[in-house]
Amino acid sequence: MITLSPLYAILDAALYPNSDALMATAQELAAGGVTLLQYRDKSGNARQMLEQARELKRRLANAVTIIMNDRADLCLAAELDGVHIGQDDLSAEGARKVIGAGLWLGVSTHDAQQLSQADKTSADYIAIGPVFSTVSKANPDPVVGLDGVRQARTLTRKPLVAIGGITRANCLSVIEAGADSVAVISDLVTAPRKSAEEFLRLLR
Repeated sequence: MITLSPLYAILDAALYPNSDALMATAQELAAGGVTLLQYRDKSGNARQMLEQARELKRRLANAVTIIMNDRADLCLAAELDGVHIGQDDLSAEGARKVIGAGLWLGVSTHDAQQLSQADKTSADYIAIGPVFSTVSKANPDPVVGLDGVRQARTLTRKPLVAIGGITRANCLSVIEAGADSVAVISDLVTAPRKSAEEFLRLLR
C-alpha cells in the first residue's frame, strides 16, 4: 500500500497565465516541502500538456511524486508517477491496463456508492469530495462535508484523499475526520512556498 503525503498539491494550469508561471509555482511548492503533486489541465491540447508534464518531471526530478490528471497515455509518455481519474474518465481498470502495475492510480468519488465501487478496483488511493464548497470546478458535485469524509473512512482501507474547498483554516478538521491527505488547489496559488510550509506545519 502506498503512503500519501498529508498535503497533495494540485497544479491547475487554468490558474496560471503561461507555462513559466506554472513551472515557477511547481518549484516553489517543492521548495516548500511538497512531495506529492498533481498536474491538471482540463482545456489544454495533448501536445502542450505533454510538454508541460515533461518539463515538470525535468524540474522536479525525483523529489516529487507527480500525478497526471485524467490522461493515462500522457502519464506514460511523460514518465510521470501515476494518473488520477474522475467518474467521467477512463475506468479504473482501463487506466490500470494503460499504466501497468507499478504506477499510482487514484480515483475521484463523490458519494458512498462511487467510493464503494472504487474500493473494489486496483486504485492505490481514493479521493472524496468536494468536502466544502469550491471555486475550482465549473460544475461541482454536491458538498459531502466532514460527515462524508467520516463515512468514506468506514468504507475503505485504501489511502483517502479529501478534496474541495480545503484551506489552512479547515485542513486539520478534515484529517481528524479520517482523511490521510488533503488535496489543495486555491490556497496554494498565492505565495506557494510559504503556503505549502504552513500547510505541512499544521498537518505534521
